[in-house]
Amino acid sequence: MGRTRSLLILSAMGGAVSVIRLLSSLAAIYLSLGWKVRKARRAFERELVKTGMSKKDAQRLAAQYAALKDEAVDAVKRSLFRFRS
Repeated sequence: MGRTRSLLILSAMGGAVSVIRLLSSLAAIYLSLGWKVRKARRAFERELVKTGMSKKDAQRLAAQYAALKDEAVDAVKRSLFRFRS
């Protein structure tokens, strides 16, 4: 009885470690994605302004990068919540 209980506790601890590692990886990916999208948006704006487009129009077009990132994050969230229910 004691051996099965200790095996169960070790299994639960191993599972908890795996979940924590997975969540930390997901958080790092989310932060990295936000940073890279922000950099790409700024670079895209600068290039559009260099080609002669007005700054306001360049900002409007570059905002699509952030919108696409938000859509991708929402799709991942929907898929995670679908599995949870």
